Amino acid sequence: MFDKILVANRGEIAIRIIKTCKRLGISTVALYSDADSDSLHRQLADEVVYIGGSHAQEPYLNMERIISAALATGCRAVHPGYGFLSENALFARSIEAAGLIFIGPPAGIIAMMSDKIAAKDLVIKAGVPVIPGHSDTLKDEDEALAVAESIGYPVLLKPAAGSGGKGIRIVYGPDEMEAALAASRLETRKVFGNSRIFMERFMEQSHHVEIQIMADSFGNVVNMGERDCSIQRRYQKIVVESPSPAVSAELKQRMGQAACDLARKVGYVNAGTVEFIVDAQSRFYFLEINTSLPVEHPITELVTGLDLVELQLLIASGEPLPSAHKSAVSDGWAMEAHICAGDQLRGFIPSRGAITLYAEPLGNSVRIDSGVKTGSKIDACYDYPIAKVICQGKDREAARIALVKALNDYCIEGIVTNVDFMNSLLCHPEFVEGKYTSGFIERYFKL
Repeated sequence: MFDKILVANRGEIAIRIIKTCKRLGISTVALYSDADSDSLHRQLADEVVYIGGSHAQEPYLNMERIISAALATGCRAVHPGYGFLSENALFARSIEAAGLIFIGPPAGIIAMMSDKIAAKDLVIKAGVPVIPGHSDTLKDEDEALAVAESIGYPVLLKPAAGSGGKGIRIVYGPDEMEAALAASRLETRKVFGNSRIFMERFMEQSHHVEIQIMADSFGNVVNMGERDCSIQRRYQKIVVESPSPAVSAELKQRMGQAACDLARKVGYVNAGTVEFIVDAQSRFYFLEINTSLPVEHPITELVTGLDLVELQLLIASGEPLPSAHKSAVSDGWAMEAHICAGDQLRGFIPSRGAITLYAEPLGNSVRIDSGVKTGSKIDACYDYPIAKVICQGKDREAARIALVKALNDYCIEGIVTNVDFMNSLLCHPEFVEGKYTSGFIERYFKL
């Protein structure tokens, strides 16, 4: 196991990684910018390195500065967390070239999976069902119209190189195509550096279900169970639960098998998320593979009792998965709510400023992954998530009630948050019954 690692991230995910390292006796080095000079992740790490100004593009995406910090402090490995450079193949290669270990999948796998069209072709060859669509990037509006006509409206325009919901547009008819294609290309170029767009059929009334896998370099691939991520706003997951209320035991088994078979075929190593769309007829289709520790990993940890960061470290250090972990078993139910600084009454416009009072809910069934405290500033330079509130119960209703109670007990003052909105969502009759599908928020909430 490593003796010292650098955490190339900030906020709650940096804290999450540091906590596991402390438990394992691994020293940690944290990075910080001007905006993070008083951050919790800086205070918890054993060492800190200042890497630049407040703008996210400057410090946390500066590969050369991050690698120099790791080398200067004697680190053996770098954990990228999620977001920022976590799914950047060049970053992974640069770390390896510097004689360090990248705690994540091999650079070649990251490159392969980051090209959504190439990944889709590979999945088709592996015999896994994919969403009907076009197998290449769209050249122009005329081709987009022709492809949409062949696969049927509504359709999704999606970036070929990227994930996280950026650049996606739904097109319900030919009259919307010109504006949607232009907007998709503009956002894709801004976020991912190119404007390659492809098209898939938009699966209405579906479920977004993902399989968490862990794979070591000895060919062992473990299905860690599924998460239902269908409750989304603007393609961002805001409520996640495990197991899924919409997937039968037989379908879970087939999806898990497909995910593991695919991972073995591509030589996957470390943590990965194989995402599927499940339609109204319970047919599943491959969506993508995300090659970093997922934002939603806490609910998988609660239902399996395993520490995914510890497993990542073990695998990256060259060890096989422990025999006891080679058939993960889920127990009970877990739900996760993503709390952000945003005003529901104003279209969730980000709320900026200082948190004047912060008190987290308590309880044996409650877990809070957060990077803020009283006095923390929600800065315009970064995204505006505050915390993930995760609750566990013996069944779905017990987990839901625990989460509602936890949100009721959560105290965050000085900024506007989505806590009340999340509670109204969790108490909506359709959600209570587990009968929701994608588009749930758009159907039942006027935002």
